[in-house]
Amino acid sequence: MKPEVQMDVSTSEQRVSGLMYTWQKWLDNLVSILKRLAKHPISLIGGIIVVLYFLVAIFAPVLTPHSPTSGNLAERLQPPAWLEGGSWEHPLGTDEQGMDLLARILYGARISIVVGLLATGFSVVIGTVLGMICGYFRGWLDNVISRFVDLLLAFPFLIFAIGMMAFLGPGFFNLIFALTFKGWVEFFRVVRGQVMEEKTKEYVEAARALGRPHVLIMFSEILPNIVQSVMVLGTLRLGYMIVMEASLSFLGLGIQPPDPAWGSMIASGRDYMLNGWWLSTFPGIALLILVLSINLLGEGLRDVLDPRLRTKS
Repeated sequence: MKPEVQMDVSTSEQRVSGLMYTWQKWLDNLVSILKRLAKHPISLIGGIIVVLYFLVAIFAPVLTPHSPTSGNLAERLQPPAWLEGGSWEHPLGTDEQGMDLLARILYGARISIVVGLLATGFSVVIGTVLGMICGYFRGWLDNVISRFVDLLLAFPFLIFAIGMMAFLGPGFFNLIFALTFKGWVEFFRVVRGQVMEEKTKEYVEAARALGRPHVLIMFSEILPNIVQSVMVLGTLRLGYMIVMEASLSFLGLGIQPPDPAWGSMIASGRDYMLNGWWLSTFPGIALLILVLSINLLGEGLRDVLDPRLRTKS
């Protein structure tokens, strides 16, 4: 009995040490990425702006005393504070319902960021897992999923999302589902191709020779070597998902009023461009700055993480 107990203890210790080594490797990679990103000032500025947007979304109730969904009709279409007739009680003015525009923009950041993060996160998980399985094992499952991916890629993303939302109906969770249903295919293609390349390398063959399980080889050996590409693609797709959410809300198929979504705010302000230009302008500027900052951050990550670009530089 004693040798068996010692064997179990040593096996558990090896598993714990293996997990600790994996986490330490991921942490070291993250620190290295941040250090290299600091050498790209434009991308770093984009990252700082993105962080500020996240903080604004989190602390929106602290930053404004007004409700984003209730207003005073007596104060409707009040201009920004620096214009004649404006008031610093409503720094960016009010909309056609008398609701504070600043409050709606701040709370709208929550919706845009949450939708973008959830849609991108689900797409990353689904696409990465399926891409690793299909790229590693191949076979009939790879053929079926790859043909389904080819079918999804035949449809433009926006038109496909419009069709999905027309079928499902407007709503937060339906919007997440519609964006994720097609969003995972890019991650699947990238991960599948890189796994097919990585699984033929010597370190994978050595892991197989040591008798490690396939799941452990995929997620502790191959995944850390391809996660950089997934990070870059995920960052760039985050901005795209935010634009898609705003587009669907603009068309009336996404987040519905009175919930503050930048797309629906821009759409409702179209009828007041002559006497209420701020209704569409300020939400549009907020959307532009956020997406531009995310793209700048993604481009910086691509320059930092792509080994071919690092070699050229």
